[in-house]
Amino acid sequence: MSSFDEREKAHENRYAREQELEFKANARRNKMLGLWAAEKLGFSGDEAESYAGEVVAADLEEAGDEDVFRKVRKDFDAKGVAVSDVELRHEMTRLLDQARAAVREG
Repeated sequence: MSSFDEREKAHENRYAREQELEFKANARRNKMLGLWAAEKLGFSGDEAESYAGEVVAADLEEAGDEDVFRKVRKDFDAKGVAVSDVELRHEMTRLLDQARAAVREG
């Protein structure tokens, strides 16, 4: 195998690992967001855990974060929870940063 092929293979492996870590960080963020939202919705215990699972599952509807945002926004609106779109998006970003750090640390 040439050094070019080796570098290309290493790059492909690094890219695959980065994608895997980002997937894990997003899933972790979604669970954390679900627990944060559950608290705002008045859920606790098993109900909060179940709701967090629904938020994680909502991310499988389409690529990107909009499906998760829409799910939580809809649930907040249905229960009259006063959280703005800006605050919700800020929390999503803040929690993603935390999740990425946690995934990197192992």
